[in-house]
Amino acid sequence: MRPKHLAIELSKLIPHPCSNVELEQYATEGDLAAYWMLGVDQLDDVVGKHVLDLCAGNGILGLGCLFIGAGQVTLVEADPLAAEVARNNCHKLKSKFSASTTVIEAFVGIDEIDVSDVDIIVMNPPWGVQSKRADRAILQYAFNQDVESIHVLHSAKATHLESLAKEHGWEIEGVLESKFRLPPTYSHHSKGKAFTKIICWRFHRPGNSKIPIEEDDETE
Repeated sequence: MRPKHLAIELSKLIPHPCSNVELEQYATEGDLAAYWMLGVDQLDDVVGKHVLDLCAGNGILGLGCLFIGAGQVTLVEADPLAAEVARNNCHKLKSKFSASTTVIEAFVGIDEIDVSDVDIIVMNPPWGVQSKRADRAILQYAFNQDVESIHVLHSAKATHLESLAKEHGWEIEGVLESKFRLPPTYSHHSKGKAFTKIICWRFHRPGNSKIPIEEDDETE
């Protein structure tokens, strides 16, 4: 599937309500989600696998993997309004796919999450702007899972990801750099719209890197 075609399908989903500022809810746009999830597929072959989408919002990342060919998708979302939207989006797609979709309403790192046999984790977690270290429990939960890879969208300013990953036996590599649009969702926003730089990271076990390391040309 081409990024444009996937983005069109994702644009048809019921949008993220983005109603809870404490959870730092910012919707991942269809173009970015499509391009990123197709990149995840190129690196880790989503087809037939169980994808776990943490802090799922309306489910755009996990459901993007559904379009690509995931065999099972589980969406975990703490906010009741967003979780209901995710359920409705899963219901909308039920007739198109035979793959299983499940929505779990839970706080990652706090509530018990009954999920097993996951292959790939994807997420756009809170970055810790409103509440410091808000992403730590979510990242730690992911690092403690027996999965092939973990894909995370995070602020390009984040400096703690590599060290946190190493503490749990994971390594990190950058997959995609882009800009993330921040619409005036909440009352404290003064600008009509703003952008911030993001990096989509892939966490992997030692020896399972998929991104070639660019070597600087040596000059005499």
